[in-house]
Amino acid sequence: MSERILIIIPTYNERENLPKLAAAIYAQGPFHLLIVDDNSPDGTGDLAEELATRYAGRFFVLHRTGKLGLGTAYREGFRWGLARGYDLLFEMDADFSHDPRHLPQFLTAIHEGADLVLGSRYVRGGGTRNWSPLRKLISRGGSLYARLILGLPFHDLTGGFKCFRRRVLESIDLASIGSNGYGFQIEMTYRAFQQGFRIVETPIVFPDREVGQSKMHGGIVREALFMVWGLRFAPSAPRPAAVPAPGPVRESPPVRVPTVPLAAAPDLRPRKLYSLATEELVYLPEGPADEQCA
Repeated sequence: MSERILIIIPTYNERENLPKLAAAIYAQGPFHLLIVDDNSPDGTGDLAEELATRYAGRFFVLHRTGKLGLGTAYREGFRWGLARGYDLLFEMDADFSHDPRHLPQFLTAIHEGADLVLGSRYVRGGGTRNWSPLRKLISRGGSLYARLILGLPFHDLTGGFKCFRRRVLESIDLASIGSNGYGFQIEMTYRAFQQGFRIVETPIVFPDREVGQSKMHGGIVREALFMVWGLRFAPSAPRPAAVPAPGPVRESPPVRVPTVPLAAAPDLRPRKLYSLATEELVYLPEGPADEQCA
């Protein structure tokens, strides 16, 4: 299957991580990268331009005027990718907490019929590494809180390692998404769920960052706590107008990505599949709620 795949990576002071991350991603397949940099004081944006020259035609940069938030970075990245005809669009962190070695799992799930794939720490085979007890409580508790209020059947709603088919993003009115951080991740999954798309969770192991500082703060958590109630009682969002088909894009030729059969990696199977269209919900056995599910 020939498809064009874009990985969107927001950055703020990620100069030390970016070159190694790009090399690690390209080792997994012929992906294209879009860096959305918020005018990083450490020169991440300038380094990204150097990498765009090194990886011409498959590495791109959007520069923003300041630190404008994770949600707005992804929305701008989605619009950029849709306008240029990409078929699959990933969200991914710049700090190696999202291991590039998990990328083939997402493609396997997509090729087996998923519309949106969520990298999940809280299904069998997933987990966290080097997290404090407080961070575990906030992350797992936030997912459970949103799951109960919104009636969603997914275990990890606050994670930001995702793959969307373009039709999912075209169905969502991106301009109406006003949340950032955890809230943005919850809202995007909820909107896709409302539209009846097939959503899969695939296990990932999420280590704490080794270089740089975490961008999480109390405001992100408070936003998510209140935002889910707004979603719960809001009317269903209408589908936006279709994104116009783009003209020829000479900078990014189509690429071919091999399918990774699930039989070759049994521990990396998607754990759950849900479809509103067919009212199918399949749960696979879960392991214990520990740092890493067995």
